Parts: sequence; structure tokens; C-alpha cells
Amino acid sequence: MTEEKRRALRKQAMNLPLHPGVYLMHAKDGTIIYIGKAKALKNRVSQYFGSEKNHDEKVRQMVAHVDWFEYILTDSEFEALVLEASLIKQHTPKYNILLKDDKGYHYIKITNEPWPRLEQAKQKLDDGARYLGPYVSSWATKESVDEARKIFRLPDCTRRFPQDIGKKRPCLNYYIQQCCAPCLGKISCEAYNALVEEAVEFVQGGSAATVKKLQARMQEASDNLQFEVAARLRDRLTAIRRMADRQKVVANAVPEQDVIALAQGPTLSCFQVFRFENGRLYDRERFQMGPVGEAENARREFLERYYTMRTPIPPRVTLDGPVESADLLETWLSQKAGRAVHITVPQKGEQARLVEMVRTNAAEQVAQATGRTGREASALDELARLLGLPGPPRYIESYDISNLAGEDNVAGMVVFENGRPLKSAYRKFRIKTVEGQDDYASMAEVLARRFLEYEAHKGEPEGFGRLPDLILLDGGKGQVSAVRPVLERFGLSQVPLFGMVKDNSHRTRAITGEGGEIAINSHRAAFTLVSSIQDEVHRWAIGYHRQSRKKHTFSTTLTQIPGVGPARAKALLRHFGTITAIQKATEEELSAAPGMTRPAAAHVYAFYHPEEAAISETQGESPAEN
Repeated sequence: MTEEKRRALRKQAMNLPLHPGVYLMHAKDGTIIYIGKAKALKNRVSQYFGSEKNHDEKVRQMVAHVDWFEYILTDSEFEALVLEASLIKQHTPKYNILLKDDKGYHYIKITNEPWPRLEQAKQKLDDGARYLGPYVSSWATKESVDEARKIFRLPDCTRRFPQDIGKKRPCLNYYIQQCCAPCLGKISCEAYNALVEEAVEFVQGGSAATVKKLQARMQEASDNLQFEVAARLRDRLTAIRRMADRQKVVANAVPEQDVIALAQGPTLSCFQVFRFENGRLYDRERFQMGPVGEAENARREFLERYYTMRTPIPPRVTLDGPVESADLLETWLSQKAGRAVHITVPQKGEQARLVEMVRTNAAEQVAQATGRTGREASALDELARLLGLPGPPRYIESYDISNLAGEDNVAGMVVFENGRPLKSAYRKFRIKTVEGQDDYASMAEVLARRFLEYEAHKGEPEGFGRLPDLILLDGGKGQVSAVRPVLERFGLSQVPLFGMVKDNSHRTRAITGEGGEIAINSHRAAFTLVSSIQDEVHRWAIGYHRQSRKKHTFSTTLTQIPGVGPARAKALLRHFGTITAIQKATEEELSAAPGMTRPAAAHVYAFYHPEEAAISETQGESPAEN
């Protein structure tokens, strides 16, 4: 989009009414590429055509393709939300969150053969097999088949019976008592079929009904002194209870709810949904998509799309963070469900731990697709929520000052991209304008020089031409206050700026802004990431300081040599790299160095080779005469 086009669209947007409504963004060919709702159309639409600095990447791409827009007035913001949902479903715009509904019907299949198998099937075939279902959730169908196989010790291998009986050794499942091993011939066909029928009853009747029935049979066998039969039934009851205990890991005190979490990566985002009924997890879904932009708006769009295609709507929807227009969404969901629906964002307790588990699963999906670890994805998401950032900070710059009582004052800059050190982007700064020990002024100088470089290289994908998503300073509120005016002077006040505070043991304790400290100790993933950033920038800065101090010390040593001043000492170090190289250099090599003369070279050589100089003097020569 040209600047002229942007100004024209902004002028049109500024003429819109301050009224609720829906706006539709069109590309040149007339295609609707984005639909949104607004409480005040003028304010919302004009934002798109203002400064790009306030937009995330998704919005920038969308705006770049806008040719014209239209709008529809509504009587309220709630009506705008309902109309937005309807129009998005009708037009499926490219830049809205669109969910692919790939849920079909699933079946549990009992194969038609002498030794039948229990399997999951995606469709019902005319193959003589028996089918249970249909079931909507593929995850629940798979879980049911897996549970039934383990409880009733049915095989899940590819061996066929009776053909393969006695041909191979049994697999691991036999040894861990999860398979009756027909391959060994230790169970008759009739007994095997009886197990299959019990497994079918378990799937159809549920665990509670199966437990009641098995208990009655076990009691009957015990009364009839059939102790072996009773023992087998007891083992099945134990297996069912073990499966129930495993389910309790994801069970919760809220009988019916959906738990939804978002994880964002550099090029990919993922919403994960865990659905609970009767306090137990009965279904889970994940939706992978491209960048979704600002999290609050993304959650609103996702809820609208998801509950347009999913029923039933539970009485509680639990989210991992705040959602735009929460009150309107609750009203809309309540109308669709025919009863009250509440949206919650838990902060502590069992519900918060449940949300964290769902978020971890979402982060793992992003990690697998982008080549990151689940821990890195989770840490960036957690850090974004703690600091109130619109999205995960994929490109983080961190700065630290290092000096010794104001001498050899330097700074180090490290970069973390997608949660990992990007060492090619590390930089070193020698403080030029600050005399003595003043960390605040030194930090301000470094950031000013960094953003002068940004002005010179703006738009370049690497190096100083790239703006960070987050700046972390090694220090507290003082450093943040000193640097904030620098960002404002360059028109970059939108770049998030925080300090990293250490405790008395020099370990990361909190993050601070101008508004106060944010404790991070209880947020393990974010705490680990920030600690590693702080340790790395400190290591980098102090390493440069030691290097500078060493060179300064060596330079001071060189200036003790007759004919070598500060400028010539620096030139020698620059040319040879190290003092050791200067020591090993011949007199000819020293004299060939930039800025050197033959007398000065002779003095330097004599300084590091006093024995040879003594011999020359004995012979009546002086180094300066050679």
C-alpha cells in the first residue's frame, strides 16, 4: 500500500460515526479479506491506517492488502458481535481466524473372524464386522479402544490367529500383563471371544456399569468356591480402577467445562481445547494456524468460530488469559446454549494448574511444528502474559554495563530469538561520553547509539535494522527510567522496556518497569528464561570489560618503553593482536608495523629481549644505533 493510499483510507475512516457496527476490508479484486466488529467504528477502523509501529505482523500484512472498506451500523456492540460471527461464517475472510472442522464420525470395530479384534475405524464398511458408534470424538474413541484392550488383555499387534500361534515369541505386552498372548496358545478361542464380549460390554456400558457387574460375578464365583475365576475377575476390576486413577490426572472438580489455551510461535499458533463432562476429560482438540496477532482479540475470534461449529456449549469456558469483549461473549454463548455460560480466567488453585496443562500441550504442538522445544514456546508465552505484551517476544535484546570503579567502562548486548541465544547479533560498546561510574547515563548512551544505528539501517532483516519485541536491562527502575526518554526521543515508546532485578546473591529475583516490580519466581518457565538472559548478558559484558582492562594494562606497559606513546601502543596491539605476538616479533617485523619507526622498534625489541640488548651493549652497540 502506498502512503498516499493509506492517507486516503485514514481520511475516510475518520469520517465514520462513533457508533457500534461491523467493518469489512476488501482487496483490489473485491474479495473480503477481514471482518471485524467495533464499539466505535471511527476509532477502531482509523487505527488500521495510522502508524505501523502499533501493529503486529498479522495486522500489517492485512492492511497492506486493503483497497477499500465498507461498514454496517448496528444498534449495539452485542448485535455487532452476532453479525460479525455470521458474516465471517458466510465469507471466510483470509485474515480472520478460520477453523477447519475435520470432525467426522468414528466407530469401534469388532472384526468378523474366529479371533476378533477391537479396533478404531473412521467409517462403517460392509465387511461383516460389528460396529459400535458412531462417536464424534476420535480421541475419545481411541482412548476407549486402548482402555478396553488393556483391561481385558486383548492383543493390539498385527499377528493373525490361529495362523501365527506358536510361531514367534510374545511381545512386551504379555510380560507386563496387558495381553493374554493368543500367540502362545495359552487361551482357547472360546475364552478369548468371551473376553472380547466383556470388552464390548465395557465400552457400551461404561466403567461404572462394568464394575458393578464384575463385582457381582466375582462374589458369585467366590461363593461357589471358584477361586481362580474370582481371582481373574478381581484382576480386571483392579485394571479398571487403575485406568480410572489415570483419568484423575486430568479430572477436575467442575463437572462440565471446556478449557482453552493459546500458544504462539514465530510462524505458527495453536489453540488447544480440553472438554470435560462429569468431571472427566472426554474430548480434546487442537487447531494449528498462522500468527494470530494480539492474544485478547485472538481468543475472542476463536471462541466465536469454535462455538459456531461445536455443541454442546458447557456452562463454563475456562481460558488461559483475558479475552476481548468477555461480557458480550458470555451473553452470546448463553443465548446459544439456552442457559447461563460463564467465562473464567483462573489465577490459582486446581483450575489454574489445569489451564497450565492445556497451555503446555498447545506449546508442545507449536514446538514440534517449528523446531523449538515445548519449554521455549511455553516460556515466551508465559513471559508475554506476565509483562502484558500483545504476543510472545520472539526477538529480545538485553544490555548490561561493566566497569571497575568507573575505569574501562563498557557495555554488552545479547539477543535471544525464539527463546535461544542469537550470538551472531551480540554487540559490544565502549562507553564514550560518560566519565566515571554512572550506570544510568552509560545505559542511556548505549541505547541511544543502538537506535541511531536503527535509523541508519531501518528495514534490514538482521542486525540493528530490526526492532526488538522486548528490551531487558540488567538493573532496576533507575536504568529503565534513564532509557525511557531515549526511546521516546526516537519515537519508539511502543517497544516494551523492563529491568531485571537481582537479589543479594546476584540471582534473578523480579522484572521491573516504571510501574513497579513483577515477581517471576513462581512462574518457572519465564523465570528460567529471564535468568538465562541475565546471566548471558552479564557474562558477555564482563568478558568484554576484562578484555578491555587487559588491553589497557598491556597498553600501559607498552607506553613505558621509550619512543612508544598511547597511540603507538594501540597501533601495535591492533596490528599484532596480543602482547605475546609483539614479544615474538623480530625487529624488522616491529618496524614494519603501522606508525612505527626503526628506533622505536629497536626499543620495543630490546624491552622484551633484555639479554640480547645486554650483549649488544657489551659489543659497543646500542639498540638505537642499529
